[in-house]
Amino acid sequence: MERRRLKTDTTPVYAIGIAAQLLGVHPRTLRIYEEKGLIRPARRNRIRLFSERDLQRVRLIQYLTREVGLNLAGVKLFLEIQERYEFLADDLLRGTVVRVRRTIRERGD
Repeated sequence: MERRRLKTDTTPVYAIGIAAQLLGVHPRTLRIYEEKGLIRPARRNRIRLFSERDLQRVRLIQYLTREVGLNLAGVKLFLEIQERYEFLADDLLRGTVVRVRRTIRERGD
């Protein structure tokens, strides 16, 4: 079953200092992750704002580096593959729904 993302999951609310404190990392760590293309926090003026989804992504990065042993290049590759997979899975699901609806319409006529 698909977990629906709540609006609050993607609402940018945490400034970098608060986000870093919640994650137990230095703010510079988050800047490095952004420079490497691993995270994309929202910006308002020049202030980075992190959402709950951003924090979850950083936790995944921490897991992949600390527990799995990937370097940041490996993490980036992993995240790119994960995003492509999610896109393809969503696309396949939409296609399946369209086919099922078409079949139901055809059988109902």
